[in-house]
Amino acid sequence: ILSFLVGRYDLSVGLIWDVLVAQLGKVPILDRIFDYAPYWASTLETVIVQVRLPRIMCCILVGGALSVSGASYQTLFKNPMVSPDLLGVSAGAGFGAALCMLNDGSWWQIQLAAFAFGLLAVTAAYSIGKLFGNSNITVLVLAGVVVSSVFQSLLSIIKTMADTENTLPSITFWLMGSMGRADIKDLGVMLLISILSLLLIFLFRHQINTLAAGENEALTMGVNVPRVKLIVVATSTMLTVCSVSICGIVGWIGMVVPHIARILVGANYSKLVPISFAIGGVFLLLIDNMIRGPIGVDLPLGVLTSLIGTPVFVVLLTRARKVW
Repeated sequence: ILSFLVGRYDLSVGLIWDVLVAQLGKVPILDRIFDYAPYWASTLETVIVQVRLPRIMCCILVGGALSVSGASYQTLFKNPMVSPDLLGVSAGAGFGAALCMLNDGSWWQIQLAAFAFGLLAVTAAYSIGKLFGNSNITVLVLAGVVVSSVFQSLLSIIKTMADTENTLPSITFWLMGSMGRADIKDLGVMLLISILSLLLIFLFRHQINTLAAGENEALTMGVNVPRVKLIVVATSTMLTVCSVSICGIVGWIGMVVPHIARILVGANYSKLVPISFAIGGVFLLLIDNMIRGPIGVDLPLGVLTSLIGTPVFVVLLTRARKVW
């Protein structure tokens, strides 16, 4: 609610509440219950419903999704330095978006290309890991490094081919992340992916928790290790690639926030996921509020998350090592 007040238009809490409740009156079944006569200008309603609402909600969902993805990967790989882009999803999505921008694609085409190539990168890394290491964790990590390096090289080629006046700045700005173009459609997609992924994670939370003790221990307890691995990789990939396709590449959240959550509630995966989601959502929303409010300049999200995330991570290093 406080985030609605941040921005160039001065709004009151009462006005925001009335406008949001009035939207329920547009639903046929609820029109008699929430029958509001609008006393506000249509411009203010557009700002609240079409601009600030999707941006705020997307911040919460993206921050939460990246944090849950990072926590899942850290649990699966048993490594505190793991982040959501471990298997090359960010590099693949960045290449897809840049390729589409090079060909003058529209905004939805850029998002679709980022989504598709992000999935392609993770699929390639997982296939390499399964082919050469029978899904061995170390081989899977190395496969992610290889795939990420390939897509980063392809992205560099795209940058050298791009027009330095228009296309190259657009590619560079997108790669640093921004919530400036989030809309209702993006919110709908992100909400659907988040609900489905979190539901799968919830159903398999105990098996994922068991897998954190080691593959051999999990096998002796009757856990289907390959299936659980695939579920963790698939859900984390969908959460990350959907986030990246909406706002570009936002770093450090998926690595830092799970450590904060782990310090608060421990390493139990069942508790780690909801706390990571909550902290990640609030953290990214606060960063976006800083961009829209005191700074007043549409700075890239990735810049501020790195500037704030790195010192926080340094402070957490000693404590996180002990908790880990």
